[in-house]
Amino acid sequence: MPVDAALLAAWAARVERAAARLDWRERRSVARRHAGGVSLAIAAPCDQLFLATEVNEWALCAALIERDPQRWSGLEAALVAEAAAVSAGRAADPAVSPAANPAVNPAANPAATPGANITPVIEESAALARFERLAAAESQPTLPTLLAAAAARGLPCVLDESELTLGSGAGGRSFALARLPEVIDVPWEALHGVPTAIVTGSNGKTTTVRLLAACARAHGWRAAYNCTDGVFLDEEALASGDYSGPAGARMVLREPRAQAAILETARGGILRRGIAVSRAQTAVVTNVSADHFGEYGIDDLAGLADTKLTVAAVVAPDGLLVLNADDPQLRAQVLGLERRFGRRPPLGWFSASGETLLHDYGARGAATCGVRDGRLVVHRYGVDDDLGAIANMPVAMGGIAAYNVANLAGAALAAVALGIGPATIAVVFARFGADLNDNPGRMMRFDADGVTVLIDYAHNPDGLRGFLRVADHLRRGGRLGLLLGHAGNRQDADIEELARVAAEFRPDLVVVKENEAQRRGRAPGEVPHILRSELQRLGFLDSTVPVYGSEVEAARHALAWAQPGDVLALPLHSLSARATVVALLQKKGSATPK
Repeated sequence: MPVDAALLAAWAARVERAAARLDWRERRSVARRHAGGVSLAIAAPCDQLFLATEVNEWALCAALIERDPQRWSGLEAALVAEAAAVSAGRAADPAVSPAANPAVNPAANPAATPGANITPVIEESAALARFERLAAAESQPTLPTLLAAAAARGLPCVLDESELTLGSGAGGRSFALARLPEVIDVPWEALHGVPTAIVTGSNGKTTTVRLLAACARAHGWRAAYNCTDGVFLDEEALASGDYSGPAGARMVLREPRAQAAILETARGGILRRGIAVSRAQTAVVTNVSADHFGEYGIDDLAGLADTKLTVAAVVAPDGLLVLNADDPQLRAQVLGLERRFGRRPPLGWFSASGETLLHDYGARGAATCGVRDGRLVVHRYGVDDDLGAIANMPVAMGGIAAYNVANLAGAALAAVALGIGPATIAVVFARFGADLNDNPGRMMRFDADGVTVLIDYAHNPDGLRGFLRVADHLRRGGRLGLLLGHAGNRQDADIEELARVAAEFRPDLVVVKENEAQRRGRAPGEVPHILRSELQRLGFLDSTVPVYGSEVEAARHALAWAQPGDVLALPLHSLSARATVVALLQKKGSATPK
């Protein structure tokens, strides 16, 4: 059935009538068309979010049945069955926290409240009456009052389905939603936020997060941060795995020992659950490149840039939104931020090479950071601060790792926005990357019996291209070997593009690997088949594109193939595979970052 204007109008009208019946003050609905259909969103009070999902679903289903009763005759029964299954599944799930478990706390799922009509119904008068009962069960009048009181005091907040945190880090205090205090009982004078930075973008997020965390530690703060490797407080691992979404951010912001918070904020988390923090001093958007198209209604670079620029909404009015001046999509879409959010925070621009562009932005009053005569320079308030020679910054590898030059520049602007002095930043940049533990999994370099081995996370075409430029620069007459794999939640065309980028550098060996921990719905061997087929189409011989079913076995093959003088570029994506391969390399040789 086509999703036409009439159907969307019928949906929106029902949302409006339900919101009016429930006395919701903010009544907005948005329909966003995309290649896969339409995304439907509605505004709702912060203590009515479970109910809001029901209102949204009912409004669409009722509109569909009105349009074509025969085609959608079974929809109501399907909704009833789904509601029963969801309620039973959540109640039985031991992983659900007690406060969020409807078997323990009925307010966590108002449909489970005794006496409430838990059965979804399409007929409007009955549906609206049901919504009123569910609203009464879910309502927590104290919650919006506390949030308003925190906002009036400039306090950040963290809210999820079970807990409210007022303040953050060492200045925060958490309360179970089932036992919220009255405003008068909150120890407001003891609460405060901690310096907070958000980092998003297509590539370079984790390196930028680690640079900022290192600067915060050098400044004297205990820094908590989350990234694709886990959640950390200084050198202490609090959790392991990909925590680049809201769950990781909440752990950081609720860490009572943290004096600074650095949050990696990936696209998927923003689209699924939004941004965990309500306020930050600075946010960095590293870049926008083609990746993850087709997921959550994002089909092009413009939509991806819009998603990442969502972080602008939580940057404090006196904070700094740090953007990549080399990225045309960010330059274009920053112009619409004031219209989108009603305000635009102060801007900072960074670049790995665009000195003229930075000069223009600086002349308009923006903070900037970039390379000038081989040195990294921060410009703000009309004053230049020299952070040192790029050639002396290990993570930049003498300047050949251009993407890390950009990461350094973006991190520098965010660090000064947090209140860290340029002299401290310069000291950190002069040593960061000299130790493998500074930035594990990102541009790690080994000399293994005369073979130069590079390990990186390069996970999309732009990331791989930047990684291979470094490898190509280092080969100097030797052969180039490469591991190539991709996560399964990409379109076939995106997987083929990764193979084409690899082919640009004419590698002598491409070991096609299964990212066994990232099949994400694909059949075993499906992604390697797409990669190998595209490489064969581009002229690679079968003998130069072997296939292995695991990252470790693929790396073992490449290491066995390599000879002194060769360069191996090993994109590794699982923590366990990376640890195994690093252990192998440390037995064969030594890490030699230069």
